[in-house]
Amino acid sequence: MSLACRTIASRKRIALVAHDECKQRLRDWVGEHSKVLVKHSLYATCATARMIQDIGNLKVIPLLSGPLGGDQQLGAMVAEGRIDMLIFFWDPLAVHPHDDDIKALMRVATAWNIPTASNASTAEFLITSRLFRRSLVIRTPG
Repeated sequence: MSLACRTIASRKRIALVAHDECKQRLRDWVGEHSKVLVKHSLYATCATARMIQDIGNLKVIPLLSGPLGGDQQLGAMVAEGRIDMLIFFWDPLAVHPHDDDIKALMRVATAWNIPTASNASTAEFLITSRLFRRSLVIRTPG
């Protein structure tokens, strides 16, 4: 596979997703980091967007519900270079009817080499990294 380069700007386009069992955990995490996140563009699947849009002055662009195509919508945005980071608090122990869509989203995020967090600890590492505050060149399929 040939590789190309893409620059992730210092102002990130961040996708926020959470399974029902993890929504409160994501809401708490977003609340702790709202002063940082307000400086970035936030995207979230429908229920997650509704849950976090009232935190601070955060503006969240809502997408479709995950089971109704929101995960696929995000995957397309990642492949088009319109998402720079994915924070997806998912429950690996629960069975989800759209599990194939979830796996596809994670596969696309990995293939397109964007920073991805699947839990609060990894999200904490990403948002507190010095790389988070600046632009970064990444290699992507190309």
